[in-house]
Amino acid sequence: MTWTRFKTHFYHNADLGVSLDISRMPFADDFFTAMEPRMQEAFAAMNALEAGAIANPDEKRMVGHYWLRAPHLAPTPELANEISSTLTAIKEFAARVHSGEVAGPKGKFKNLLVIGIGGSALGPQLVAHALGRPRKDKLAVHFFDNTDPDGIDYVLDELRNQLAKTIVVVISKSGGTAETRNGMLEAIAAFKAAGLDYPKQFVAVTGVGSKLDQTAQSEGWLARFAMWDWVGGRTSELSAVGLLPAALQGIDIQGMLDGAAAMDVVTRFPTTAQNPAALLALMWYFATDGRGAKDMVVLPYKDRLLLFSRYLQQLVMESLGKELDLQGRVVNQGIAVYGNKGSTDQHAYVQQLREGVNNFFVTFIEVLKDREAKTSLEVEPGVTAGDYLQGFYLGTRDALSEKSRQSITLTVPDVSPRTLGMLIALYERVTGFYATLIGINAYHQPGVEAGKKAAGGVIALKRKITAALQAAPGTFVTVEELATQLGADVSAELVFKILEHLAANRGSGVKKRARTPWYQSKYGL
Repeated sequence: MTWTRFKTHFYHNADLGVSLDISRMPFADDFFTAMEPRMQEAFAAMNALEAGAIANPDEKRMVGHYWLRAPHLAPTPELANEISSTLTAIKEFAARVHSGEVAGPKGKFKNLLVIGIGGSALGPQLVAHALGRPRKDKLAVHFFDNTDPDGIDYVLDELRNQLAKTIVVVISKSGGTAETRNGMLEAIAAFKAAGLDYPKQFVAVTGVGSKLDQTAQSEGWLARFAMWDWVGGRTSELSAVGLLPAALQGIDIQGMLDGAAAMDVVTRFPTTAQNPAALLALMWYFATDGRGAKDMVVLPYKDRLLLFSRYLQQLVMESLGKELDLQGRVVNQGIAVYGNKGSTDQHAYVQQLREGVNNFFVTFIEVLKDREAKTSLEVEPGVTAGDYLQGFYLGTRDALSEKSRQSITLTVPDVSPRTLGMLIALYERVTGFYATLIGINAYHQPGVEAGKKAAGGVIALKRKITAALQAAPGTFVTVEELATQLGADVSAELVFKILEHLAANRGSGVKKRARTPWYQSKYGL
């Protein structure tokens, strides 16, 4: 590393307060020249996407998350008006909740329960953790983000005796997402058990006319907010999906939108050297050979950004992890993303990063502002805890460089609504650029749909197993006997897994008579 290389490859935008250091990526001097034609194609593709082109050819729909923070860019006045009116409605609804005009049966709401999964949970969780202030938040936020009964019980225990002062936001574009539907039904059961008229405390964020929308209308829910088919789940944080929970929590959602819009302006600039999203996309391409050859480790040196790597896992891996390219050729693309936070990682997996298999590149995220308070305690003469945090970041970066481990550093001024909006917008744009560089569709998720279909098959088989056992109460059978009874195409392994789960839960009524070897065990009602 040299000072000259650092000066050459250090990007700084004074207006945004954002810096990007790519000098520790060992690309050759002619790399940018060689990649410039592809980068210009990526700029053109992004321009078309923002103009309303059918950017998702599989689903024949537009991709318009960039319009969420700049409605005037939407391709029609109708869409622009929908975006603006929805934002106004969110702000007005949150204000009415905070004032107590909209309240529960025992007065002002004090808690918010968000029910969603994937992008309908990861974005809101990131924002709640990054920007929340427990003593200052208007509402304390809780999440159902899975279909795990024990996880649901954990949250309900936190809300014990507080449901009357809890507002619930259910987020599902289709209204048919199983995990979200299950969480909603569990929440409804809990509210009913507490003697509460739940529709007066439930809010839906969903597609117009969806199953959830119909339910909310027919039951008279408190409010409904729109989701649009041109906003994917992993890019939905700056729609009602993320803005409504954040507004209810008391977070400055306009600041987030303004930050995202400011980053969008900069990352639209078609000069590669002056565009941080283009620079990052090219670094991803260089580090992974354009085929996912290395993992991306995200190390934010800030506790409030702990969930950023989880957020990026979905954004990057669901967007880029594709079997086929746009020509239908098998390419098996993707970049694996993982991370936690610094300096915690230095006591966890940094040992392997420095001395183990060199199959990764690191993105350090440096936050310049230590804390909201004007001054920090000196833990040593002239040295604060924040100085140590920076020291650990700089020291780890140098320790990795000494072993030829590649790294990028993204520096931001603080963790504020504006900055978080900038980070979200930056990585949305990087992901889109990189997808064009490698020729894949970033805006569909066939693998996710395949998983949902397979899960549906398991549930159908579970019903068949239960029906077969109920038809012969008191009769105990082995896995193989039951699988044969159910049909030649039935997987004995799946039958075993389902029976084991049923037998472990009392409510199923299924009992197990253990035998040796284990596969001779018998099950029955």
